[in-house]
Amino acid sequence: MILVTGGAGFIGSNFVLDWLQGCDEPVVNLDRLTYAGNLSNLAALQGDSRHHFVQGDICDQALVDRLLAEYRPRAIVHFAAESHVDRSIHGPRDFVRTNVEGTFSLLEAARGYWARLSNEEQAEFRFLHVSTDEVYGSLAAEDSPFTERNAYEPNSPYSASKAASDHLVRAWHHTYGLPVLTTNCSNNYGPYQFPEKLIPLVIANALAGKALPIYGDGQNVRDWLYVGDHCSGIREVLARGVVGETYNIGGWNEKTNIEIVETICDLLDDLAPAAEGSYRRLIAFVPDRPGHDRRYAIDARKIADELGWRPQETFESGIRKTIGWYLDNQAWVEHVQDGSYRDWLETNYRLRRSDR
Repeated sequence: MILVTGGAGFIGSNFVLDWLQGCDEPVVNLDRLTYAGNLSNLAALQGDSRHHFVQGDICDQALVDRLLAEYRPRAIVHFAAESHVDRSIHGPRDFVRTNVEGTFSLLEAARGYWARLSNEEQAEFRFLHVSTDEVYGSLAAEDSPFTERNAYEPNSPYSASKAASDHLVRAWHHTYGLPVLTTNCSNNYGPYQFPEKLIPLVIANALAGKALPIYGDGQNVRDWLYVGDHCSGIREVLARGVVGETYNIGGWNEKTNIEIVETICDLLDDLAPAAEGSYRRLIAFVPDRPGHDRRYAIDARKIADELGWRPQETFESGIRKTIGWYLDNQAWVEHVQDGSYRDWLETNYRLRRSDR
């Protein structure tokens, strides 16, 4: 049995689905079901006795204590987080609460549980903390990609809150001996991603004939990782990672934002042609967001050399799969695009409109 936090969100739900597709070890799935948590992501597991869903908050330590005592998991895989930079700019308090206080509560519950295990169970237990490359800050064009030894230089409320959670995980290992693992991933994309993030937002807006907003000059660079590859990397770290170590998981796919948007437009021109010409006509540059990091890039050689993990998808294969999924699952997209989502988009972009 493993306990997964945030298992109804984008990456968490993909991980749970992949886990139960590949093995019969049950999962306890703890998720608060905020706007980005969606039980429909897990519809394929309805009635599956291996999946135990619990709606709850990682900040509720009493609840986590009860779940650990009841299910006695051999590992905790911690995805639960507020994760959108734009939302962190408008409302940082929620990010501190979930990402910092929530991780603290979870660590304390795990520490108490682990201390009561037998010696053999203690040796097998793992607390795997899923984090982001954004904790490392921003790279210049000529800089080498982030390694696990890069200093932390977070530049947004989101990345600062994740950096704080990373430090807590490290401290609970070095101070209390809790057997932890940390992964720092690059930008994920794929099925079930909430359409506030770049790739699903562009797909949804293009199909609706709406503007495709690009911050600044569109030259911000990210390393893109297909979510299925990320899940396989986490499984490898959980199975064979060295306790106390950090592993960067990247896709070796550096792309500018404008490249991403133009690629999506061109694929949609082929897969779902618009009546009025290319989707590129919808591209609209908007004023940049505050503190927008210029470039992220992951050096994933450590996980490759030590654990033998490498991404299976190129960006070209992964983005085609992703667009195909969204085209085939328009009902899911419509379901998550409720009134509060539309209000959020209006709030975020209303002051960032430009004709240039």
